[in-house]
Amino acid sequence: MIKKTNLLFFLITFSVFSQNPNRKFESFKQENNALEITVSDGQYRICVYSDKIIETSFIPKGEVFNPKSHAVDLIAKPGIYTIAENQNSISFSTIGISATITKSPFQISYSYKSKPLISEKNGYTKKDSTEVIDFNLNTNEALYGGGARALGMNRRGNRLKLYNRAHYGYGDRSELLNFTIPVVLSSQIYAVHFDNAPIGYLDLDSKKDNTLAYETISGRKTYQVIASDSWEDLIDSYTYLTGKQPLPPRWTFGNFSSRFGYHSQAEAETTIRKFKEDKIPVDAIIFDLYWFGKDIKGTMGNLEIDRDNFMNFEKMVENFNKSGVKTILITEPFIVTTSKRWNEAVSKNVLATDKNGKPFTYDFYFGNTGLIDIFNPKGNNWFWNIYKDLANKGVAGWWGDLGEPEVHPSKLQHATGSADEVHNIYGHNWAKLIFDGYKKDFSNQRPFILMRSGYSGSQRYGMIPWSGDVGRSWGGLKSQTEIALQMGMQGLGYMHSDLGGFAGDNIDDELYVRWLQYGVFQPVFRPHAQEIVPSEPVYREPKTKALARKAIELRYKMLAYNYTMALDNNQKGTPLMRPLLFEEPQNEKVFGISDEYFWGNNFLVAPITEAGQQEKDVYFPTGSSWFDFYSDKKYNGSTTEKITLAEDHIPVFVRAGSFIPLVDLVQTTENYSTKNIELHYYHDDKVWSSEGKLYNDDGKTPDAYEKGRFEILHFKSKLQSDLLTIDISNEKGSELFEQDRLIKLIVHSINDKPKTVTINGKKAKFKLDKKQNLLTVEVKFQRNKSKTINIQL
Repeated sequence: MIKKTNLLFFLITFSVFSQNPNRKFESFKQENNALEITVSDGQYRICVYSDKIIETSFIPKGEVFNPKSHAVDLIAKPGIYTIAENQNSISFSTIGISATITKSPFQISYSYKSKPLISEKNGYTKKDSTEVIDFNLNTNEALYGGGARALGMNRRGNRLKLYNRAHYGYGDRSELLNFTIPVVLSSQIYAVHFDNAPIGYLDLDSKKDNTLAYETISGRKTYQVIASDSWEDLIDSYTYLTGKQPLPPRWTFGNFSSRFGYHSQAEAETTIRKFKEDKIPVDAIIFDLYWFGKDIKGTMGNLEIDRDNFMNFEKMVENFNKSGVKTILITEPFIVTTSKRWNEAVSKNVLATDKNGKPFTYDFYFGNTGLIDIFNPKGNNWFWNIYKDLANKGVAGWWGDLGEPEVHPSKLQHATGSADEVHNIYGHNWAKLIFDGYKKDFSNQRPFILMRSGYSGSQRYGMIPWSGDVGRSWGGLKSQTEIALQMGMQGLGYMHSDLGGFAGDNIDDELYVRWLQYGVFQPVFRPHAQEIVPSEPVYREPKTKALARKAIELRYKMLAYNYTMALDNNQKGTPLMRPLLFEEPQNEKVFGISDEYFWGNNFLVAPITEAGQQEKDVYFPTGSSWFDFYSDKKYNGSTTEKITLAEDHIPVFVRAGSFIPLVDLVQTTENYSTKNIELHYYHDDKVWSSEGKLYNDDGKTPDAYEKGRFEILHFKSKLQSDLLTIDISNEKGSELFEQDRLIKLIVHSINDKPKTVTINGKKAKFKLDKKQNLLTVEVKFQRNKSKTINIQL
């Protein structure tokens, strides 16, 4: 609907700049669910996806609009906007987000619920070899995004190259890593996503002139502005636009045995046997490149089992599966000219080419090579059939390495464009290849896709990203929280690190233990390293092994909590690791903090990243009291306290009013059960009500939640005067799940013996540990029958 209006527009709250002195407004119209604005040098096309997401494209004269996005998973919605015009302005508005176009001087500005967000500065400009879109920034907003980097949490002031590239052995700073995502998030709770794949730059005000700029070699001049009332809602909207992460298989949350690498079947079987002998839980074993070749160089691309060293590969995998241990294989997209598949790859035309259509070959570390063209249907299908064959042999997961691609000459040609045009989406499309293959050929199995490189929206293909070849150093550990937090804000909630560090030959037991203790509270627990230094705890000296075992055991006891977080990520895009600014979006002091973070909604985690550290200052976020997870000592919010460190854990705290479900320890998640639950409630007399939940499904079925094949246990607390009431109920449930459960309710911070405790009105037995102030009540819970526990304090 287009209407005339004489209302004053929010635009007056912006500082108005002429975008381009030669750009003149000519006309506008509503066409194909979009506002089309004709200017002297081209056309703008503006549409909306929701009341929080608006998209703008500029089409220079002589070009046509390209509707294809590699990132967006939505279709623009008609009918949720209004178009209004006055003498010098046009507004394109929803009930939330709006764009205002000033006719003279020409200007496009964005607002959310009448709050100014951002405005184009020069807008689109063409340089000699690149194209630029730039914007005006406020002077005080912090900026995040741009992919996986270690620059400091607030990335304003940096010019970020958009070219996925490995950084071997990096430490506490890395300007360029394997994921360069063209999205910028502001502390004012909005984001700008540049919807274009070719390489380029993101300039986050590097010239200190309050300018945000996107620069690219070619492609779409399209961006989306996303805004919300909270950080959680902003990430929900961004992942609504680019896709939600499917629930991974439950074993993703277990412990992985991984190194570079297992040379033989005997070595792998011995390692898994040692985990069982040492009673250290383990759920998967990852095979690096020795599964297809004896040597590092010259064999990449064989992509078939080396029968000399893995004579009974299928039997090994079968035995691992029977014991609950999944097999994961590394694969790379490079076919070296000395590999067994080179001639096949050439004859079937599956490789990227030169300008004459012949396979493009070049040298890199692993040999003279070609690159699989996954953008060519022939290459895509050929590669998938290799995966399919190995999956039929029992392989449960895939590790996609070197997928930047690691070496990708600009002159190389793919079916859909040059190397530089598709470089940043190679890993993204590689994950899509596997994800789509599983939907077609293994539709009852959740894929596990570990990838070193990706793009905006890669999470919708189930990608599990990791932070690359980090150095085995304290600096390497220090950078990991920033990388994971930033990537979670950009939709990729499963970013994690090689626990213990990958690169370097130094054995540092303290570093190893502290990294694993942090790993308990990061998305994937996967120690991995070059083989000179053992990454597996079973090969470390006794004290280190014992400390590692304790960390791994806690990881398994927390499976119910962690898997419930996976549902929130799946449904809302909520990161598993969350920065403190989520809690205090107006507090500038937390905008740059990355050495503390939330693990879900209930835990505050402060990793130890310095050798020999005895104390750490911890800031406790406002609005809650916090209990030490190990001692139950209480801390007030909005305070900073000096915490004395312990050798066997890092500082971890629980929000007052939280419900924390813990389950019985198992050797693998194959034996996971919620039949017995320790349900910890952290009582505080300032928390009058709170809620929690436990999500459960079979851990295997794709889209189990959407199919209704799940259950959720709900926990609620209510405090009225001296009466604490805790309700336990369940949503759904079927024959798949436990009919009867024993829930051991443990209420923390109970200082005096309760007068009475009742369950559904009947007097119940309880135990009070006066030394630790813990009240324990056993609750026999039957499916679909709620329980109300009243504790008269």
